Amino acid sequence: MAKARQLKLGALLHGVGGNMAMWRHPDVKTDASVNFELYKSWVQKAEEGKLDLIFIADGLYINEKSIPHFLNRFEPLTILSALAAVSRNIGLVGTLSTSYSEPFTVARQFGSLDVISGGRAGWNVVTSPLEGSALNYGKKEHPDHDKRYRIATEYLKVTRGLWDSWEDDAFVRDKEAGVFFDSQKMHALNHEGEFFSVKGPLNIARSKQGQPVIFQAGASEVGKNYAAKEADAVFTGHETIGEARQFYNEVKTRAASFGRNPDEVLIFPGIGPIIGDTLEEAERKYQEIASLVTIENALHYLGRYFEHHDFSQYPLDEPFPELGDLGKNSFQSGTDKIKQEAKEKGLSLRQVALRSATPRGSFVGTPEQIADQIQLWFEQRAADGFMLTEAYPGGLEQFVDQVVPLLQQRGLFRTEYESDTLRGNLGLPFPENRYTRVQAGS
Repeated sequence: MAKARQLKLGALLHGVGGNMAMWRHPDVKTDASVNFELYKSWVQKAEEGKLDLIFIADGLYINEKSIPHFLNRFEPLTILSALAAVSRNIGLVGTLSTSYSEPFTVARQFGSLDVISGGRAGWNVVTSPLEGSALNYGKKEHPDHDKRYRIATEYLKVTRGLWDSWEDDAFVRDKEAGVFFDSQKMHALNHEGEFFSVKGPLNIARSKQGQPVIFQAGASEVGKNYAAKEADAVFTGHETIGEARQFYNEVKTRAASFGRNPDEVLIFPGIGPIIGDTLEEAERKYQEIASLVTIENALHYLGRYFEHHDFSQYPLDEPFPELGDLGKNSFQSGTDKIKQEAKEKGLSLRQVALRSATPRGSFVGTPEQIADQIQLWFEQRAADGFMLTEAYPGGLEQFVDQVVPLLQQRGLFRTEYESDTLRGNLGLPFPENRYTRVQAGS
C-alpha cells in the first residue's frame, strides 16, 4: 500500500523582516538580523513544532535603498553552523551563489555543515540576480541569465562529484593495524569543463544523509528546467492556488521527462500567514504592517527587482511605465510577472509598488482558516509543503502554537520526527555514492 503524502513545512528566518518597514513595528527587535539569541529561539521554536527545516536567504549586493534586513545580516553558513549546535532534528538550509564562489570551497563548506549537524544540511542554489554583485567580486560584468544557469549546472555537477570523494566506509580507523583509510575508496574527480577545472578529492567525508539536500528557486523557463533536473526541493511563490497548481504540475512533468521520480522533487510555495482570533483581527494586523511602508519605501523595494531602477522619476498615479527588457537579467520571472499583471489589470505605478512591497496573499485569517487553506493547497497538489515567512511579528511562534496542532489533528503533519536527517524527514532517498554504485553494478 502506498504511503500517504505528508505535508512538509519550513521557516524562513529573516531577522527584522523581508518588508521595507517591519523593523519599525514596536514588537520587532531592531537588531534582530544579527541577534544570535533570537535566531536560536526561532530555530528551537520551529523544532518544537516539528518543522522540516529553517532557511537562511542571502544576497551579495546592497545599496542605500535595500531592505533593512539586507543591510546587516548573518552569512548563512556561519549562522547555520552555530544553529546546528542548538538543534537536533530540524534541517538547516542556506543560500549560496554559484556565480560568485568556487565549487571546491562550497562543497567543503556544505560538507562540513552536513557533518557538524549530523546530516541536516541543505543548499539553496542561486545564480545571483543582482548585477551589482559583480562589482563586489572584481568582475567587469554580471553573466547573462542563461550563462548563469550554464555555470550553475556545471557547478553542481562538480560539487556533487566532490561530495562522493570518499565512499561511506572509506575511513577504517584501525589503530592496531595502523590503517586510517582504505585508499581504494578515495576518489579524485579530475573534472575539466567549460567553467571549472577541479582535481579533488574533497577533504571531508560524506555525512549520514549522503549529500546535502539541493533546493532551488528559479521560476523562469531555464530556472524551471534546472529545478526539475537537479533540485530535491523547489522554493516558489504564487498568489493563487491556480497559479501554484500550474507551476507544480509543470515542474513535476519536467522532472519525469528527465527520468526522475516527480515525488522526489518537492514544491514549497512561500507564504506569510497572518493569524488572528478573528478574520477582522488578522486583517487589522495586515493593515498595521502595510501602513508602515511609505510609497518611497515601496518604490525602492520595487526597484531592486529591476536592477535597482529609480522609479521615483515616473508619475505615481499613471499606468505602470513601459520598461522594455529592464529586469530581464536580474529577477527575470518576477519582473516579467510584474509587467504582465500591470498591463493586464491596468495598474498604476503606485498600485504595483504597494502590491509588491506589502503582498497580502491567501493566508490571512484565524488558525482554522489558515489550516484550511494549507490543506486545500496540499490536497489540490499546489504544494508538497510550505516555506513560512514572518509577515507579522511573532508569526512563527503563533503558527507553531495555533496552526501546527490543527494540521496534526487532521493527520496532515507529523507529531514526531521520522528521522534525524533532513533527507529522512523530507522522505527523500539516500543518494548512494557513485563509486560504490558502479562497483555494485560491475
